[in-house]
Amino acid sequence: MVELRYSSSSLGSRASSSPMKRDEDASPLIHDHIPQDNDDDHLRHSFRDRDRSFWPQIHSFFPFFNDDPRVSQHGSRISLLLLLFVAIAGLISIFSILHRLNSPYLCKKDGIVLHCPRVKENPSLWENPFSATTSWKPCAERRDGGISDLPPENETSGYIFIHAEGGLNQQRIAICNAVAVAKIMNATLILPVLKQDQIWKDQTKFEDIFDVDHFIDYLKDDLPIVRDIPEWFTDKSELFTSIRRTVKNIPKYAPAQFYIDNVLPRIKEKKIMALKPFVDRLGYDNVPPDINRLRCRVNYHALKFLPEIEQMADLLVSRMRNRTGSPNPYMALHLRFEKGMVGLSFCDFVGTREEKAKMAEYRKKEWPRRYKNGSHLWQLALQKRKEGRCPLEPGEVAVILRAMGYPKETQIYVASGQVYGGQNRMAPLRNMFPNLVTKEELASKEELAVFRKHVTSLAALDFLVCLKSDVFVMTHGGNFAKLIIGARRYMGHRQKSIKPDKGLMSKSFGDPYMGWANFVEDVVVTHQTRTGLPEETFPNYDLWENPLTPCMCKA
Repeated sequence: MVELRYSSSSLGSRASSSPMKRDEDASPLIHDHIPQDNDDDHLRHSFRDRDRSFWPQIHSFFPFFNDDPRVSQHGSRISLLLLLFVAIAGLISIFSILHRLNSPYLCKKDGIVLHCPRVKENPSLWENPFSATTSWKPCAERRDGGISDLPPENETSGYIFIHAEGGLNQQRIAICNAVAVAKIMNATLILPVLKQDQIWKDQTKFEDIFDVDHFIDYLKDDLPIVRDIPEWFTDKSELFTSIRRTVKNIPKYAPAQFYIDNVLPRIKEKKIMALKPFVDRLGYDNVPPDINRLRCRVNYHALKFLPEIEQMADLLVSRMRNRTGSPNPYMALHLRFEKGMVGLSFCDFVGTREEKAKMAEYRKKEWPRRYKNGSHLWQLALQKRKEGRCPLEPGEVAVILRAMGYPKETQIYVASGQVYGGQNRMAPLRNMFPNLVTKEELASKEELAVFRKHVTSLAALDFLVCLKSDVFVMTHGGNFAKLIIGARRYMGHRQKSIKPDKGLMSKSFGDPYMGWANFVEDVVVTHQTRTGLPEETFPNYDLWENPLTPCMCKA
């Protein structure tokens, strides 16, 4: 298995050449001794003798083959009709068998008769095999308090305003936290601004992605939300630049009490305050259960994408399910192997000397403090890979999926940025799974043109297509994968979500003595329970990936 780790780009060529060579060496169809000319005469005589014994039998059954003029013409006609009938019956049988093999069949799902594809693979490939053993249901909509507990806007502690930074999913988490913090301090929330990120270079506004009316209306019983800064506040442009109006240095994963002790007094004094920065500035296990439930309520119910985004995503899902002409399941693969992710990971990957030198220069430029002189990075890379903290390469993903039992014909939707290494890096994955598509291949340029105005709109399409897939596979951490897996757990966890054990996989890929059968066994056994079921929580657990408590309840 060592080749799988260090030369994944050549997986396709090895897989196609080795079996062929074995077949040439051991095929029973190839004789060691080729007959000479005298043997040919013997063969001709044997075939001639066999023909003499075969044809009289044919003549006895079908008289029209007989040259004897004494055979009646009536018998010939009957034989012709009989042969024609047998031939037609055979053709009908063949076409019937082929039709049944290639056509969908009727099945029942939730009491409804549907056309289902004939899947030869194990059904557990496309279903969460343990979903029926759990009894959890979503309950974030449940509110402990009523509308009577909600003060009017002019009686709250004041106004808070945040810039939601990063990409779409980081912004989503920031919005959920902003609602929770406003509730903790009994404040009015000003509709968050989606800040232009240094990497994403996007000018998207909240209303360009999310349904603002639904957001405000859905949370009206939880806290007051206004669309803009109040008119009485005159220095709007200075809100984030004025030291007097900005709360900084909020600790990462701060407890609820921090806001009550340090932020609330300033809001009461100034009436309106900006919180900066606001990424991951609220903890999980050190806030009241009703606040965590509120965060889930925002994430799973209040934040809805615009109707046109939802409709386009549904169209892409429909096209994925019908790519073969009949309904079929599909897999969504979140492939995190962009240049920035590869560089930030500080892991070592397969590549030429030139590629490695360029990556070293890139890391030195972007992260000079971590890079230092580069002498310590090799040992760091080995340690990170051993601990399962390196992104999976496309070739490694392909081998894992094949070991799980997914066939070459599997339909895969890929959600990713520009893959580091381009087509060469993607070649092993495409060779093993040629039915690999992106939204750009499913939709026309004209259909996607309206969404290209905002980078986050395109990210929203990927989010929804992955969310609705039969199987979701993540290859590395990140807010996108966390939110997808968390939502699939929350919405019923019948859909399968696979989170590869990268630590175990790194050991298997690096074991030169492990054969394919043992590797398959390791992969299957290890991932039997890594299917996206709700898990018991633990201190400092991630609410977005595992919303079990307090967002889910026993059925």
